[in-house]
Amino acid sequence: MAVTQRRGRRIMMTPDELDEFLTTQRTCRVATVSADGAPHVSTLWFVWDGKSLWLYSITRSKRWADLRRDPRVAVVVDTGEEYDDLRGVELSGTVEFIGEAPRTGEPYPELDSVERLFARKNFALDEMPHDGRHAWMRLTPKATASWDFRKLAAL
Repeated sequence: MAVTQRRGRRIMMTPDELDEFLTTQRTCRVATVSADGAPHVSTLWFVWDGKSLWLYSITRSKRWADLRRDPRVAVVVDTGEEYDDLRGVELSGTVEFIGEAPRTGEPYPELDSVERLFARKNFALDEMPHDGRHAWMRLTPKATASWDFRKLAAL
């Protein structure tokens, strides 16, 4: 995964900080390109497995249609209320569609650990509840840019 930022390197997250941040955060914003070229941004829950961001999306959404047509995506995960508390990361690349769509829970070994992580993180369950409306996309980022404004105090 390439680090794309030139400026702000002093406030970017270390690999361990980035991993901890993505493991503990719950909500991301997903930017796609619509058929007419216009940007579209939507919010999703996600899970991070240490190298990829897994997105669980409704298959009848604009986001899903956009990504089926053009799998390029940018995702932002951020937090903080005050300026000196702002932290976040932008991950970009192309998504891959994994498993059945929509997902009904048929055995799919590649999703076992992802669904367990997602169910625990978001539903406090040991098994993923399948509703037949969502499916999985995996983003293994080609580029990242991160920031942690809490580091500004030390500069």
